[in-house]
Amino acid sequence: MELESPVILAIDTATAATGIAITRGTRNTGKVVASLSLSSNVTHSRRLLTGIDWLMQQVEICWADIHGIGTSVGPGSFTGLRIGMATAKGLATGAGLQLLGISTLDVLASACITERLVCSVVDARKKEVYAAFYKADHNGYPTRVSEIVAYSPTALAAAIKEPVLMVGDGAVAYRELFEQELAENFFIGSSEQHEPSAATLGLMCGERLLAGNVLSIDSAVPLYVRSSDAELNLQKKQRALALIEKPVAQ
Repeated sequence: MELESPVILAIDTATAATGIAITRGTRNTGKVVASLSLSSNVTHSRRLLTGIDWLMQQVEICWADIHGIGTSVGPGSFTGLRIGMATAKGLATGAGLQLLGISTLDVLASACITERLVCSVVDARKKEVYAAFYKADHNGYPTRVSEIVAYSPTALAAAIKEPVLMVGDGAVAYRELFEQELAENFFIGSSEQHEPSAATLGLMCGERLLAGNVLSIDSAVPLYVRSSDAELNLQKKQRALALIEKPVAQ
């Protein structure tokens, strides 16, 4: 694609806040045209499309000006991720645009320009966190060097053997534990680094678009990492049913 500064409409519904941004270009040379964060108690589905329409009107950008739809693929809120992915797919299909996605943890890490090891940590509830590790690349941006895994906070701390900068709501939720377990190896990001930025998401998606790294609208799915409560309950019922129906040996 011969495009130097792609315009991206980015939506982030991975956390309680709804993030929407319109960006132009990439992290190196781009800019944030406009961004909006909504943290009311209204569900993502009710505020997302309204917020998109309002933001586009404010900066006088129409669908013909946009080159791609970016969304956070997770991990994060199961319901939020489903709503975000479905909305992004619908918008991309309706407007004939490319669909792009970035992990929530990658977006969090991108705000950390440091030589230290970076660990993005998202609260997964049930006394677990989603986490991944990052090291700076040749441009200074954190690049993921591990898989995205669901850990207990104690297990995550045990996996860290060097100074680490932690960001994300999971780092905040379990700060006391990490401080105790990691001692002088523990560093925590500033308050604004603990929520994923839709603006950063958009600029990262601009890079993906220029590289031709797009998602298939038909097959793209959120990154859940672990099964939802509904799926776990269904699996339990299926196992119980299988035991009931299993023939008794004579």
